[in-house]
Amino acid sequence: MKNQEIAHVFENMADILELQGEISFKVNAYRKASRLIKDLQEDIEQLAHEGKLRELPGIGDALVKKITEYLDTGKINKYEEISKDVSPELLSLLNIQNLGPKTLALAHQKLNVKNIDDLTRVIDDGSLSLLPGMGQKKVENIRKGIQFFLSAQERISIGKAVPIVEEIIDQLRKKIRIEKICPAGSVRRMKETVGDIDILAATDKPKDLIAIFTALPQVADVSAAGETKASVRLKETGLQVDLRVVPLDSFGAAQQYFTGSQAHNVKLRGLAKKQSFKINEYGVFRQNEKLAGDSEKAVYNVIGLEWIPPEMREDRGEIELAAEKKLPRLIELEDIQGDLHVHSNYSDGHASIQAMAVAAQKLGYKYIAICDHSLSAKYAQGLSIDTLLKQINEIDELNQELTNFQILKGIEVDILSDGSLDYPDEILSKLDIVVASIHTAFTKSPTERILTAMENPLVDIIGHPTGRLISQRQGYEIDLNNIFKKAQEIGTAFEINSYPDRLDLSDVNAKLAAEYGIMLAINTDAHELENLNLIKFGVATARRAWLASKNILNCLDYPEILTLKKQRLSKRG
Repeated sequence: MKNQEIAHVFENMADILELQGEISFKVNAYRKASRLIKDLQEDIEQLAHEGKLRELPGIGDALVKKITEYLDTGKINKYEEISKDVSPELLSLLNIQNLGPKTLALAHQKLNVKNIDDLTRVIDDGSLSLLPGMGQKKVENIRKGIQFFLSAQERISIGKAVPIVEEIIDQLRKKIRIEKICPAGSVRRMKETVGDIDILAATDKPKDLIAIFTALPQVADVSAAGETKASVRLKETGLQVDLRVVPLDSFGAAQQYFTGSQAHNVKLRGLAKKQSFKINEYGVFRQNEKLAGDSEKAVYNVIGLEWIPPEMREDRGEIELAAEKKLPRLIELEDIQGDLHVHSNYSDGHASIQAMAVAAQKLGYKYIAICDHSLSAKYAQGLSIDTLLKQINEIDELNQELTNFQILKGIEVDILSDGSLDYPDEILSKLDIVVASIHTAFTKSPTERILTAMENPLVDIIGHPTGRLISQRQGYEIDLNNIFKKAQEIGTAFEINSYPDRLDLSDVNAKLAAEYGIMLAINTDAHELENLNLIKFGVATARRAWLASKNILNCLDYPEILTLKKQRLSKRG
């Protein structure tokens, strides 16, 4: 399949055109096409052979011609033409927060900036600050963006790490009998980013398992290979993966030991020492007597603790709660009743409303809320009022055909630079769910804008509240304590966006929100059918925030959600 190759070319074309100052419509057309092709389950060559490329949303004649050209010749002449004078290193600089394409183009033309070393140099020598439209504050923000960019390159998102782990484990299981196998480390704790991957296994043929692991097709090189441990580096990501093989009767102890975190383990071992126990990767011991080891639960129980879910193991007070038998019952994936923020092909989504509903039903959901982009989001084909009203009518018609499932009428309405919303109240009042989000002008008083938007009682949820993209930007400066205090008073909910490069609110911020008594909505922001499955990353973030189903808005049935909305509207007049 050449899907990923073509998606990569289109993404590069979008970057180059943006750097060259092309109009946003053309840039966004390539970005949307890239994302669509990347997520296609069908082979694009087969679709081309069957003449079905034009049936793909957003793929017009010009893009069909370029796809066909690549399939026939292995290249796209337009790409060759525009990329002639643009290096990959220069393109990569577009991922630096606070460095826009116009500034980069100017730095490239006037200061010969070609890579990140050049950019750092012109910041340090002061020449960047002398360019038109630049100032010291803007230069310092770019410097901060470089620091964040460099640190982000050292890790990958949990959304990329989990499929890698799952694929490796699946391959190993198919080739050899394994009694037990699971991820460990930060992947098992579901941290938002991962520096390397640990896998733990128990088998009666450790040497054979090591040999199979080091010979997997995705392995680029083998750093070490012993009788019970191997380290490899993967081809595509350069990521290090460690496999440890332990005896079955020590699997639980090894699970606990290699899951971490380090701070959690240090405190746990200190507690054990006070009781004259010793804990290591082989078990729990009192002198020479082994008291536990085959299961994690036994490891914790022997020293007087409840079993602590991996997501909580960060030394944030979980050990003290476990000693008092007061650990919360964390939310489970099965508790989610629906998704309150998904997109359709009315805006920049790739599937029809009906298709999104069918996919959600297959996940066992009772409802979804279609929340396409609002008018000002031109880059995402934001809906005019007339188009939104048309969508409302379509949803009403579809709901008459559905049984035991409801499509909620919603919108992701832009919070404009003055805090006002993109539609008048008479339109917003026709909707079941209003998600309000900032998408532009991040530096223009985001705290005040969100507070102003929350003043509108028709706003149900603040979407991806800090605006961060984990691999690209830290998010805008925002006073969450002040915002959460206001939300506590008026009943506005906040989103945990499940998209792995967002996970916004983060676990720390979601925990803070819950401490204020704020309801949270775990949403996928899905733009394709497959994106609905990303909900697991939002649930993992909620578990890391110690949240229970009672904290989550979409653990309620939709009549309960709508009742809460009516109560809030009535209370606020």
